[in-house]
Amino acid sequence: MTKMAPLTITDAAAVHVKELLDGRGKPSAGVRIGVRSKGCSGMSYTLEFADEITPFDEVVEEKGVTIIIDPKATMFIIGTEMDWAEEQMQTGFVFRNPNEKGRCGCGESFHV
Repeated sequence: MTKMAPLTITDAAAVHVKELLDGRGKPSAGVRIGVRSKGCSGMSYTLEFADEITPFDEVVEEKGVTIIIDPKATMFIIGTEMDWAEEQMQTGFVFRNPNEKGRCGCGESFHV
């Protein structure tokens, strides 16, 4: 049985993660992804700079970037694809999560 990747990263997302890390002005271990309670559907994704990797973090090193998954978020985002979209109404990271059972109308939150 093949283990499902905790997260995959598109080329566009990797480029923008690199730009964020390069623009930070100090060394980083990577970018940390988490989830928090928010919005009308219950949960939203969080992104922040990570100064270190903790023992229970899931680490994805792909396309020259390091993505660190908060241990409390892992079960909610296993198999998710992280992408970057530039659209007329929205520009930013997009998460295609096979675990989502629904998403609010504005796209701010999801539930599993």
